[in-house]
Amino acid sequence: MARKPQEDPQLDMTPMIDVVFELIIFFVVTIKPQDVFSRLNVNRPAPAQSSAEQTNDPVEEIQVGDHRRSDRKGVYVYNGKEYDIKTIKPILKKISDVSSDATIVVRCNGKSPHGALVDLLDICYEYKLMNVSVFSM
Repeated sequence: MARKPQEDPQLDMTPMIDVVFELIIFFVVTIKPQDVFSRLNVNRPAPAQSSAEQTNDPVEEIQVGDHRRSDRKGVYVYNGKEYDIKTIKPILKKISDVSSDATIVVRCNGKSPHGALVDLLDICYEYKLMNVSVFSM
């Protein structure tokens, strides 16, 4: 018996490519994207109260940095008077003693030091003043 010359075995790539494409389609269709927004801890604003429901909680305004004098760092203006971090702390303590629901409006300008704002927010947190709004001027 004579032997036939052996041909080079070849592997057909078409079925493999088909399987790869089917796997890609399977994973794309079955992947479940994570809902990032459901895990964010964000306090949403409460619905607006009607004028009959509004409370008489005091509103106090504190300005971080004196807009008239940019050479002073860490200056707070409250009721037209300048304070530093040590002297504004007892004022915030008195506000929290009167009403922990008091609204604190903090106004900053472009030249206000960031650290002074953070220090003020830390004191508000320390005295459980949670109704704080920060505005830029």
